[in-house]
Amino acid sequence: MSKKSRYFRLAAKKSRPKDFYHQAGDLPGALIVDADAPVPKIELIDYDATHAMCKEVTTPEESATYIHNSNSVSWVDVQGLGSEDILRRLGKEFDLHPLVLEDLVNVTERPKIEDYEDHLVIIARMVVPKDKTYGFHSEQVSLVLGKDYLLTVQEEPEYDCLGGVRSRILKGKGLIRKHKADYLAYSLLDAIIDGFFPVLEQYGERIEQLEDEVLINPSRQTLLQVYQIRRELLQLRRAIWPQRDMINALIRDCSDLISEEVRIYLRDCYDHAVQVMDMVETFRELATGLMDVYLSAVGNRMNEIMKFLTVVSSIFIPLTFIAGVYGMNFEHMPELKWHWGYFVCLAVMAAIASGLVFFFWRRGWLENASNIAHD
Repeated sequence: MSKKSRYFRLAAKKSRPKDFYHQAGDLPGALIVDADAPVPKIELIDYDATHAMCKEVTTPEESATYIHNSNSVSWVDVQGLGSEDILRRLGKEFDLHPLVLEDLVNVTERPKIEDYEDHLVIIARMVVPKDKTYGFHSEQVSLVLGKDYLLTVQEEPEYDCLGGVRSRILKGKGLIRKHKADYLAYSLLDAIIDGFFPVLEQYGERIEQLEDEVLINPSRQTLLQVYQIRRELLQLRRAIWPQRDMINALIRDCSDLISEEVRIYLRDCYDHAVQVMDMVETFRELATGLMDVYLSAVGNRMNEIMKFLTVVSSIFIPLTFIAGVYGMNFEHMPELKWHWGYFVCLAVMAAIASGLVFFFWRRGWLENASNIAHD
């Protein structure tokens, strides 16, 4: 196996989650909690048209006391999946099916929607751009929508694109506090979809930089960066494609938990998802084109190098021939006895070399050759 093949196999293996699949024979509804997952942090936001409150609660039972108040909307945000006990107690308080809990913990779930009569389960994929380097953090966000509450479960507490929604609720901006929990669910989904755009802007800048690098100074490192971009764009495509279908299902399905007014807003969210999908496909095509340009640039560069070597060889071939003729050890060679024979031979060789250089210059071959020699 080549070094490049081993490199990409290793990179793909590192990017794969530890518990990518359940073990064969696991019981349905089994909770497989990663030992490295952070301890859940539960944040509660309770609001209506006139007030809003935000607090951190310590137990699922404390958060569940707010969801029975039909005069307000309660958003329970669980950040972290590192405690099986808290997750099971959360499922008990919110009356969640064991298979729903399994979906919340299994962070490799495909974005989807499931209807459980009194609540909707929405699995989405959220991406957040990295701060100092290119790339993104990807995590699963699960939404459980009830009549007057919304439960969200996230993998990590530090990577989040939902801060704008929290700020609008607490400051009373926008329409969130004037609507029910279904509008809150739409707002979160819209923020999740919009979170793809900053990531894609970074990839647009990276592709522009690589275009210049491929044309000016292509190298093996350039090719590896192009492969990395294609692989990461494929991950984005796998995240946004089913997410678009999931939002479309929310619009089409006639669930009592989502009002007709919110369905209209979801159409705009669907349009954003389609736009993200188009951008991902466009960047993937550009990355594929970069690979073709790289191969063409390397081939052209090799042709120019061969042209330069051919020009140099063409100049020295007749000189080598003359030197070879007069380097033979024959006794009867008249020119060997001439007093000026050596200098005449050098003059002839210089004249031939100058004539060939002039000929190549007139043909324009020395311009490209000089650029290759300078590089």
